[in-house]
Amino acid sequence: MNTDWLTSRWYRPSLLSQLLRPLSWLYRGITVLRYQAYRVGIFKQNVLPVPVIVVGNITVGGTGKTPFVIWLTDYLQQRGWRPGIISRGYGGHSEQYPYTVKPHSKAAITGDEPLLIYQRTRCPVVVAPDRLAAGKQLLDEFSCDVIIADDGMQHYRLQRDIEIVIVDAKRGLGNQACLPAGPLRESKKRLQSVDFVVYHGEQYESRFSMQLRIQQAIQLARPNHTIPLQSFSSATVHAVAGIGHPQRFFQQLQQLGLTIIPHAFADHHNYTAADFQFSEAYPILMTEKDAVKCQDFATADMWFVPADAIVSPSLGPQIEQKLRECLHG
Repeated sequence: MNTDWLTSRWYRPSLLSQLLRPLSWLYRGITVLRYQAYRVGIFKQNVLPVPVIVVGNITVGGTGKTPFVIWLTDYLQQRGWRPGIISRGYGGHSEQYPYTVKPHSKAAITGDEPLLIYQRTRCPVVVAPDRLAAGKQLLDEFSCDVIIADDGMQHYRLQRDIEIVIVDAKRGLGNQACLPAGPLRESKKRLQSVDFVVYHGEQYESRFSMQLRIQQAIQLARPNHTIPLQSFSSATVHAVAGIGHPQRFFQQLQQLGLTIIPHAFADHHNYTAADFQFSEAYPILMTEKDAVKCQDFATADMWFVPADAIVSPSLGPQIEQKLRECLHG
């Protein structure tokens, strides 16, 4: 089945979604029972000796989780914490897990998001399908005093001290149905039990929000060469995005006055040089997440656009306060 075709029906009235509702109710029932089983101790949760912050979402598709993890890591570092990151490493395939990300690691092994986070933060990052095993290796190898779990909201075997959910403010929760009738991995009521909900894409005074700011383009073949994005405003460019919600990237470029030819790929797409053989010889702009997979065949006309998360000023202090409460019981 064409997953993009199905996904589009989660965000508008659809007969298909209605037909899938019985499966959605079954899925929701299983997720609720599983969540409660961990809460009451039927299934065991494992505790690590330092606080664990889980950053994730309850919907399928991109919400801006990775830029938020980078922001949170930077914020905690600036405040004197020693964070480390654990991740599933989706899209990567290592011969052995857990795998500690290294300066010369490849996205094909680590997955694109863990490699991007490591390159941006230079914090320890360990990937493994088993987040508990990843956390143990992280603490064995590094002197971290807080662990940030990139995704893993539904990985309940690892006990967490703080849960942060990122919600796409524009798309919201779609039709508010669970899979496969809608985009929800868990019931929307799950938002009531997390510590912080951050809405990405709009500014609110009454709730936490996050914006992504893009200003520059970096040449993939020469990472020291940076120019303002407005430098491309007088010409047409190819815009490439293999992320959860490619339209967000395309719209950001257009809002800056760029004329783009959009090329949307599947999330975590494994690029080859053939993917960039476009008929028109225009510059190519891609997301930073895409760029970590294209370094081996980078050309002079390929550029990536780093995104910085701008988060509600009150959020960082509140997260840190909760961390300190965890340390003091």
